[in-house]
This record gives sequence, structure tokens and C-alpha cells, in this order.
Amino acid sequence: MSRLYENRELSWLRFNERVLEESEDERSPLCERLSFLSIFQSNLDEFFMVRVGSIHDQMLLEKDHKENKTHMTDSEQLEAIRERVKVLSKRKDASYNTLMSELEKQGITLINFAKLDAKEGDYLKGYFEREILPLLSPNIVTKKQPFPFIKNNDICAMALLESGKSKGGKGQKTSIGIVPCNTGMFSRLIEIPGRKGYYMLAEELILHFLPIVFHGYEILGKSLIRVTRNADIDADKVYDEELNYRDHMAEVIKQRKRLQPVRIEYTRDIDKKTLNTVVSYLTIDKDMIFKVGSPLDLSFLFEIQDNLRHKSELFYNKRIPQKPIDFDEKKPLLPQIVEKDKLLHYPYESIRPFLNMLSEAANDPEVVSIKMTLYRLAKHSKVVEALVEAAENGKQVDVLVELKARFDEENNIEWSRQLEQAGCHVIYGLDGLKVHSKLCLITKKSEEGVKYITQIGTGNYNEKTARLYTDLCLITASEKIGAEAARVFQALSLGEVMESTECLLVAPKCLQNKVVDKIEREIQIAKDGGDAYIGIKINSLTDKLIIDKLIEASKAGVKIDMVIRGISCLHPGVPGETENIRIVSIVGRFLEHSRIYIFGKGEREEIYIASADFMTRNTVRRVEVAAPIYDPDLRDRIRGFFELEMKDNVKARISDKNGDYTYIEHGTPAVNAQEEFFEMAYRAAGNPLPEES
Repeated sequence: MSRLYENRELSWLRFNERVLEESEDERSPLCERLSFLSIFQSNLDEFFMVRVGSIHDQMLLEKDHKENKTHMTDSEQLEAIRERVKVLSKRKDASYNTLMSELEKQGITLINFAKLDAKEGDYLKGYFEREILPLLSPNIVTKKQPFPFIKNNDICAMALLESGKSKGGKGQKTSIGIVPCNTGMFSRLIEIPGRKGYYMLAEELILHFLPIVFHGYEILGKSLIRVTRNADIDADKVYDEELNYRDHMAEVIKQRKRLQPVRIEYTRDIDKKTLNTVVSYLTIDKDMIFKVGSPLDLSFLFEIQDNLRHKSELFYNKRIPQKPIDFDEKKPLLPQIVEKDKLLHYPYESIRPFLNMLSEAANDPEVVSIKMTLYRLAKHSKVVEALVEAAENGKQVDVLVELKARFDEENNIEWSRQLEQAGCHVIYGLDGLKVHSKLCLITKKSEEGVKYITQIGTGNYNEKTARLYTDLCLITASEKIGAEAARVFQALSLGEVMESTECLLVAPKCLQNKVVDKIEREIQIAKDGGDAYIGIKINSLTDKLIIDKLIEASKAGVKIDMVIRGISCLHPGVPGETENIRIVSIVGRFLEHSRIYIFGKGEREEIYIASADFMTRNTVRRVEVAAPIYDPDLRDRIRGFFELEMKDNVKARISDKNGDYTYIEHGTPAVNAQEEFFEMAYRAAGNPLPEES
């Protein structure tokens, strides 16, 4: 059976390989390829911080632990990860060199000292001594000076130093010098005077002038290094009951910054003994040391992009979220929702109607309360502004702010303070469970009684990502959905979960089981000779219970189409087992983020949009919500979205029986689903598509 499954971590590395492919794709504009290269690296950083860190933690808890699909042990997973990362790193370096060669044709060059003349070298020496050296904090590791703490993903210059004779004339003595390069007090890109468009990275300048930093020592070897630390800390396991939960999360953030290293990267050949010494100081697995042939942090590529903004041909054609076809923004929005369910499709349609709806509710005299779950927010959140306005207008505003949204904790802590100060009632989630649902409930009270407006989405309430991620947003006046959403909020306020539901699918107790039941229904239809069908669009598939049910469905003859952007632990197309399953992955200009579940065809077809992927963490360890689409027009639209993505033959890759992904061969006509969605949005809004570059 193992041939049917893929290891989760290796599948994620396959996904990041598809991101890397985008940096290599010559069909894409040069500056966009730079973005994908930087995203590949930041993705890999987070992978080590979270997933590799998690495996290390698991090894401490259970020596012979095996994952539940391929039955690989933790040590086997780490070995496979290491070997795959080495291959991908070389490919990343090759892509970097190719892109830098292309940048030179555009007047941007990253230079090293070998290509400078004496005058330029003298200038940089003076610049270093004036602008950088005074801001550095060098360390020499001795018995009296311990190895310095190196921050997560910070770049340091490291040198093997040799001094003169030690006391007593016992000969020369070697030591290690460390200089942190990420001070934040000087620019990382340093322009060469007299050479417009020529730059040097600050860490390379520091590395070159280490003899000045460590004067009196001979430099025997030097390199830039970067340390990646474990960031997988369980906030609930380390809960300090002496602190309120928000202060506790602030302490967790501090702890995470000092967790155990899981990876070291370095750029130059350096004495093996020196590397081993560093490894011993950092107590890291020596097999998790990687030599790289490109800069240790590629975020500077975004600064280079900014310097080339005047060359529009180096970027994607301009696309702006359009006025949604479902709303007339010249009229009040809440009555329009009462009249008919509405759907927003980001980033093709603007998030503005939703924001305006919140603001309208904040000022509507019939609105008595607004309840909302918040997971990730924009830095300058219009959503929070509307909630604050509602509270100041005397509305009851209940907000669940998930403080355990990884790497967004500090942002969420600050928003929770602002909401509380405005008079909102703020709660912080449930013990042992993250609240990941995207749920908003507006309650109106009038002479006609209590009425609900419910919004359920697939993505965060974040204006920035609504321009970058593909997501769906349902807004409905359905009494059935509204009443059940009210029960969800009531349960959350009591620290409980939904034990049963009628229309919504609500994890952790009422989503996985209901999905399995719906798959079982299709299995029975197929066994009875009917036309059984399942269509799923998610970010990741790891839930073994659902995977095994999908395998059973395939064997029964159910046709299954899946759009899975990231991890897929299921191998499709295995004869006699998964031959009725087709899996495609779309990695393109926008991050595919919407979740769609389709069960059945014709009159028995059910369509849901959801916040949940089919991952165990989503289906049984989080509060997630999936909403049924009752409106036939909206069902047609969503089905059309899904079918178009299954037809993509430009940015889609198809998975084979071994879990390998290859671009779908271009047909005639070429179908780029993301571009076609934007064309549809522009046409519906009555606007011409901007001219092609």
C-alpha cells in the first residue's frame, strides 16, 4: 500500500520545487522570476523552522516514531530531506546565477572585489571604516568569551583567527571570530560610486574587511554563515498560568527566538575543524550543514525589483481587482444580501464590498451585534477599523483573535489590545485548538424579529493578501446558516466546540466525519451504476482517513478531480487503486488558496467553500468552517471556477503515480486559469483589460 502514499515532508519539498520552477520559467517576466526565487528560499527557511524542528522534537519524545503513511522513521525523514535539499539548493544557485546574468543586461550588477579597481577598493574601505565598522559587534570565542547567540536566520561573518605566540611561548593560537551582519543600521545593498547599477552586499563588504575588524590576527579562513532555529513551540504545552493568555503568548514569542538550531548554511570553503567547532557550540546535527553558492538571504532581490519598476516589461501585466458583479456599490449593501446570496472572488474581484458592508453594519441602527474570528490581518486593517467603529457606536462586538497564528502572533497581540480598548469583547481561542475559521456574523433586530447576515470565507480578513491570494467569500442572509453560525460563536465563547451541525461543516467534530460520509455516498452511487463524482480544491492533502476513503472511492469507480497547490500524500493514477483520481497543482502569479468541495452531479450535487484543507491539523485539531452554496447561480459560478482550473495547461502541473509533477502539455488554445479569471472580472465590470506589455 505504501506505493499509494507520499511522505508529507517530501511532498512539501516537491511543492517548493514547483515554486523554484517558476524562477526558471522563461515565459515569465524577469523581475517576477526574482520573486519566485526569493519565495523559494523563504519557504525553505520556514520549512526548516517548523517541519524539521517538529521532527527533531518528535525524536526526543519517541525514539522509533514512524509517520502513518509511508512509515518512515524520523531519522529516515531527516536523511531524505537533507539529500533532497542539497539537490534543490544547487538548482537554486543555478537559477540565481542565470537571473543575475539577465539582470546585468538590464543595468543591475552585483559585484565582488575581484572586479573593482584600486580607486573603488579604497572608496569602499573608507566607507566601511566610516559607516559600518562603528556599528559592528565582533566576538572572539575564548574561555572567557562564550560563543555568541546568533539570531534566527541572521547572517554572520565567521573567521578562523591566528594570533601570535601565546603566554609562555607555546606557539601560535587559533580562535574563532564572529561578526553579526544584520544590524539593521545600514543598507544591505551598497552602490559602487561612479558605476550606476553596480552593487555589493554589505555582508560581503564586512567579510572582505575582517582583517580590519580583527586587527592583530591573521585570517586563516573565512565564510558567511546563517543559522536557522526551530520555531515549532507548542504554546499550550508551555502555558504559564501566572500570566494572562496574551502576555503568555508574548513570552512564547521570546522563547521561540532562542530555540535550538536545526540548520547551518555557509558560503566559502572553510577548515573542517572550524566547522565542527561551530557545530559543537551550536549543538546541531553535523549533517544539517549546507554549503550554498548564492547569497544566504535573497530578500534583497525585492529591492532590486524596486529599482527596475520603470521597466514595465520586466513585470506581470497590470491587473487590478475589479468591481464585483454581485454588488451595486451605489446602493446600501445589506439589503442586497437579503435579496440574494453574494459571492466575492479574490483577487479578481475587490474586497471593498465586504469592507463597506462591515462599515455599513457598524452604523446601521438595526444591527445589534457583530461577531468575527480573526486569524491573520493586514498591518493597517480596515476590518479592525470597522469593528472599532461598531463598538464605539454601541454595538456588541465579539471577536475571537487567534494568538497562535504562527509568525503573526505579535501583530495579533497588538490588534487584540486595540480592539479591547475600543470596547470589543475579545477572546483568544480554545485550549489545544487553533481557530482557523473565516466567519463573520451580523445580527439585526427589528419589528420583523432577529435576522442574520453571515459571511464565510476561504481566506483571511486581510486586504493585502486579498490582492495576492485566490479566495472565495460567501455572504448570505440564509436563516439556516445564520442560526448555525450563531451556535458556533456561542460554543467558542464558552470554550467549546460544535458537537453536531445540520448545514455547516465545523471541525474538529463535524467536518472530517461528514466529508467521509459524502465520499461514502458517492461510493454507493458508483456501485449502483450511477455517475459518481468528487471535485476537491485545497492547499494540502495529508489526512489519512480521507485519503483512504478517496482510494476506496477510486476503486469503486468514482471519478475524482483534485486541484492541490501544495502537499499531496496521495499518489494518483496507480492502476487498480487510484486510476480514477486526477491531481493537478497550479503555481502561478497568485497563490492558490481557496477551498472548494464538490460531491455528486446534477440535482444531488453539493458544493461547499471552506477554510479547511484536508490535513489532520485542520480536520481534527482546529476550528474550521465549510459552508454549503445554496444559490444555484453561485453554484454554477463556483463549479465553473473549478472546471477552468482543471483545464489549465499553462501553469498547471499534473501528478503521476510516483508523485512526480510535470507541466501539462500546452493545448490549443492555451489556458491560464488565473489570467482568464481576471479577463472575466474585467469584462463583467465593463472595463478593458490593460494593454499587454
